[in-house]
Amino acid sequence: MASLPIGPSAVRRDALAKRIRLLVTATITYNVVEAAVALTAGTLASSTALIGFGLDSVIEVTSAAAVAWQFSARDHALREAREKTTLRIIAVSFFALAAYVSIDAVRALAGTGEADRSIPGIVIAALSLAVMPFLSAAQRKAGRELGSASAVADSQQTLLCTYLSAVLLIGLVLNATLGWTWADPIAALVIAAIAVKEGRDAWQGKGCCASTARTPAALGAAAAEADTCGCTPGCTCCP
Repeated sequence: MASLPIGPSAVRRDALAKRIRLLVTATITYNVVEAAVALTAGTLASSTALIGFGLDSVIEVTSAAAVAWQFSARDHALREAREKTTLRIIAVSFFALAAYVSIDAVRALAGTGEADRSIPGIVIAALSLAVMPFLSAAQRKAGRELGSASAVADSQQTLLCTYLSAVLLIGLVLNATLGWTWADPIAALVIAAIAVKEGRDAWQGKGCCASTARTPAALGAAAAEADTCGCTPGCTCCP
């Protein structure tokens, strides 16, 4: 029996790939600026949280650049061939972020240095909290439809940056207004745990349900395992 292709058409795939390239370019551009501001402000204020946030931006650039490399290929088959390598790069980025945030949080809880208040840090954290969710949602939507685990994993990296922005903003505001230096490192440890989970999922390729051609028999077997939104076990593409 002939195979029954599912998923977007070739024309739609090309359109989605172009959209992902544009979103990745926007993400890289913003994060380069964000990293420069955060690292400078963090150094001036002796804020390990701000410096960590700046390094997270550098990691986000690495992740987005890996996806940009994958989608620089015009041929769909070549993009799929690059998928595993891209996911590995994204996973390592998550693990590196988790390691740094954990070490930085423990140091902060141990009372290693006190940061001065930083108005530029508060501004960049608030701006990131407003911008990053939109970039993440747009890339995740395109990645789901295209069936690209790497695009979805990179959108998760951007979403994690949103969480970290919220943590940083709360920490900086509490430090500036109430002098609560312990709030940021506690929340940062939660972010580190999330980063480990996302890194593991990216390494295992659980970022998305790929839209590939399947036979009716294979489709039937997948449907038997699928949940109510149509995704098979381990898939995180569903809303």
